Amino acid sequence: MKTIGVLGVGDLTEKVVKGLRNGGYSASIYLSPRNQEKAQNLARNFGCEVLADNQAVVDAAEVLLLGVRPDSLESLAQSIDIGPRHQLVSFVAGVSHRRLMQLFGTGRAVRSMLSYAAETNSTTVVLYPPSEEVEALFASLGTLVPVEQEEQFDLATVAACVNGWFYFLLHDLHRWFTDKGLDPRQARNLILGNLSDCVAYAKEQEDRPFVDLGKSIATSGTYTALGLEMLGLHQANAAWSAACEVVLDALVANLEEGKK
Repeated sequence: MKTIGVLGVGDLTEKVVKGLRNGGYSASIYLSPRNQEKAQNLARNFGCEVLADNQAVVDAAEVLLLGVRPDSLESLAQSIDIGPRHQLVSFVAGVSHRRLMQLFGTGRAVRSMLSYAAETNSTTVVLYPPSEEVEALFASLGTLVPVEQEEQFDLATVAACVNGWFYFLLHDLHRWFTDKGLDPRQARNLILGNLSDCVAYAKEQEDRPFVDLGKSIATSGTYTALGLEMLGLHQANAAWSAACEVVLDALVANLEEGKK
């Protein structure tokens, strides 16, 4: 196993480290001192080591996980000196593969997109470009989806945003049920249970389009069809598509700006 260095200990990289440890990764993990509370927690409970600065992390590690905000990436790149032995893995949204190579002066860079479910080893890990080394490292985190084109990765970034939006949909549904008098725990279990049922059944019926699965349930005269009609009147599906479009447009614009 190769040693890992985390440059930018934030919410996402914290969950990646926990998932790696939970998945059996036993080699050394070195952390930058940024965000002392999270870094020290990982050091105490997940066998990591907090080093003095970013360059110390680079010197100690072979695989570098980039978890800083986009507006901090350039200053990070200017503050460290990496070599040909380093493999960069960036979780920084909206920064192209080409830009990463330019900033850090390396051809060994991979973009990765995943969710907080990395902590429970149940996330979807998107990688561009495909890398056997990174795929082997992240295999325990969940389902690997290496893509051959950066445009595909950008679409996967939109899908990651959808992941975040789902929580707000769940919140609104939970609030409705509890406002109607259902116990909050029961409401949560019902909502999550129905969501899990949907996902599990769709996986088993992978050759059937999602809309066909829905139509098989929302048949004429059913209560499901009645509610679906109201969602259509309010153009609920169109709102989701519009949200995806605005995120994709922003990603493409940001990447184009980075090429200048």
